Amino acid sequence: MNTDIQTIYLEVRGATGGDEAKIWASDLLRMYLRFAAKKGWKVTPIDDDVIKINGVGVFDMLKNESGVHRVQRIPATERHGRIHTSTATVVVLPEIKESDVQVSPNDLDIQFFHSSSQGGQNVQKVSTAVRITHKPTGIVVTSQRERFQEQNRRLAMDILRAKLFEKQEEEKMRTVAGYRSVIGRGMRAEKIRTYNFPQNRVTDHRIGKSWGNLEGIIDGELSKIVAATQANS
Repeated sequence: MNTDIQTIYLEVRGATGGDEAKIWASDLLRMYLRFAAKKGWKVTPIDDDVIKINGVGVFDMLKNESGVHRVQRIPATERHGRIHTSTATVVVLPEIKESDVQVSPNDLDIQFFHSSSQGGQNVQKVSTAVRITHKPTGIVVTSQRERFQEQNRRLAMDILRAKLFEKQEEEKMRTVAGYRSVIGRGMRAEKIRTYNFPQNRVTDHRIGKSWGNLEGIIDGELSKIVAATQANS
């Protein structure tokens, strides 16, 4: 068992399915927040769909969550009882040392703006939120939950380094002859799991295994799934 303190950035975004996909992304983010609370990990909100998690073995446990999570359920707004299918993408990025990824200041477009979060008077009155665009790749990162501009800038740079590192790793993997996506390094476009509410079942497609008690899983009971994906990575 890994006893190292690790740090990750976890990003959840709605994909296919319009408003229901956004709701599903919120449900997934809440699932991870509840799992983190059960594990005693420290969580720091970064943006509306990004959180920072720090704790023992957090990357080892959650690295296999990256990918497309599909839900099949009847939305609250559905009048005719039809089952809808929506998806959300989850990206888990380890914290990367500044020395491991060099970022030229000339490649950055940094903008400051008023935070949309309820962060107190200082956050509301001053342009504390930060948006950084990496011009060569087009990657955009935002941090707006901290009270001070410099704190948000540092967090945004941390996320940018993590995303650039991920991009570099994916490019390396594409150049390897006969490369096949494996669990733990699956591309974010890969559909990894389906949450079927009518059948009260969660299926991980990479390992071909299903679990019941869907409501409990959405409530943060992820230990069995995490252990199963770890064992097969």
